[in-house]
Amino acid sequence: MRSTTLSPTKGAFLVILAGVLWSTVGIAVKSMEEANAFQILFYRSLSLSFFIGIICFVFYSKMLFLMAKNFLSYFLGGLFLFCAYLGGIYSLQHTSAANALILFACAPIITAFLASFFLAEKIFFSTIISIILAFSGVLIMVSNDFGNSGFNGNLAAIGSAFGFALFTINLRYNKKIEMIPSVLASGIIGLSITSLIIFMSGMSFLIPKKDFFISVSMGVFQVGSGLVLYTIGSKVLASTQLTILSLGEVFLGPLWVWIAIGEEIYINTFVGGAMILTAVIYSAYWENKNIKD
Repeated sequence: MRSTTLSPTKGAFLVILAGVLWSTVGIAVKSMEEANAFQILFYRSLSLSFFIGIICFVFYSKMLFLMAKNFLSYFLGGLFLFCAYLGGIYSLQHTSAANALILFACAPIITAFLASFFLAEKIFFSTIISIILAFSGVLIMVSNDFGNSGFNGNLAAIGSAFGFALFTINLRYNKKIEMIPSVLASGIIGLSITSLIIFMSGMSFLIPKKDFFISVSMGVFQVGSGLVLYTIGSKVLASTQLTILSLGEVFLGPLWVWIAIGEEIYINTFVGGAMILTAVIYSAYWENKNIKD
């Protein structure tokens, strides 16, 4: 699991692949029969915890020592990541998907400012161009239905973007240590909070078999594997580049739903998606020229 010999090019590929895996969330959620957001999060967190736990204990010989030594870093990373999960789901329930996507796409901008302040990472001109291009692409993608929103949903989407930005900053700040256990921490935190919410609200832990298997597969393949790749890539890429390169999730999500389910897709989705893809490729191209660890 060590990435000391990982090149920026390979790191960029891993982060782009993480975005591709995360982009399948739309198909997964739209394929559910009855499970609500907290039930989905519960079983997703459960499978995520088992999956990442097995990875940690197989590949790290002194896992318990590692967890104790770096407890604060792992806890903060897990907490930031869970806040990103929770804010994302809440925002999609309480504001339009268009508004949520735009505010999610603020993550690279937020990360750029936080990284310059906390990590003293230089913001390159190519990074600024990538951010502008990607954000413009998102605006075009959602131009048909932007504005149908709720204040709380918008606030949650901003919170989600901040959570993911802080998770990324935490990864880069601790790039000298193994940070995959922070993903395990996010699963444990998510499992604890969602189980409490389900129990206290009187909801059932029982969901249809189809929903159960989809939720479990999300924890392993969609979220878990993506976060492993993203965390490994964080060793050799700057914070802002990480969030830009993972934006494939934004434009691929609607595409997969269109292909698999036949949900209507507009021409502006293709145009905006092409701009985001260009931003990702442009950012990846400049990675070897700009990044020096």
